[in-house]
Amino acid sequence: MIYITGDTHAEFNRFSKKFFDAMENDYVIICGDFGGVWDDSAYQKYWLDWLAAKPWTTLFLDGNHENYDLLATYPVEQWHGGKVQFIRPNVIYLMRGQVFVIDGLRFFVMGGASSHDVSSGILEMDDPDFYEKRRRLDRERALYRVNHLSWWKEELPSDEEYAEGLKNLDAVGNRVDVILSHCAPSSVQDIISSGLFEKDRLTDYLDQVRERCTFRRWFFGHYHENMEIGQQFVMLYEKILPLTDYLPGEENA
Repeated sequence: MIYITGDTHAEFNRFSKKFFDAMENDYVIICGDFGGVWDDSAYQKYWLDWLAAKPWTTLFLDGNHENYDLLATYPVEQWHGGKVQFIRPNVIYLMRGQVFVIDGLRFFVMGGASSHDVSSGILEMDDPDFYEKRRRLDRERALYRVNHLSWWKEELPSDEEYAEGLKNLDAVGNRVDVILSHCAPSSVQDIISSGLFEKDRLTDYLDQVRERCTFRRWFFGHYHENMEIGQQFVMLYEKILPLTDYLPGEENA
């Protein structure tokens, strides 16, 4: 079986339900904001080891709340047709723009998203006024992030990652079973927000993928809600869904 869920932010208690202990050789896919590669702390290592001890394989996309400096320290390898980084033998980062074949199903993956909790700016740690600015922003309860500590420009894909994604889709005739992303295409984001959420290059790119690609289902996280949009799009947060419920007739076991 393949299961799909939304953002975890390094909180993996949703997987502690008793029936998950029986999921040997299955897959659980997290649609970004995994959070398990964040600060190399004892807390982080505990939960990565906890996931590694489970009988299933955890697969995750990146979101806008990942430590990209730390993630970049893991070597890039090939797995099921696409590029990955092994965090543990059964905890695997699915890299951007890749096409994977898992249990006979073809997946296209494009992680990343824009942070929207930065309205008061990004602080630089080498700024001589850094501590003063941070104290002031904390007093004001302002929304800000710190570069290379709680925010990374790599939260959005590079030109190379965008191009590689389209190239990999071309290589399979722009036909996949499932698309996985962290944020939604601009057109879908407009529906779920009544046009209030800002578009960016990534959400527009995902609309380009939507227009050129034939797919059966598209799952994404990021917005901290659970919702089905139309016949093909599923927004996920804490729910854990079996893919077989959304691809009827497929044998994923």
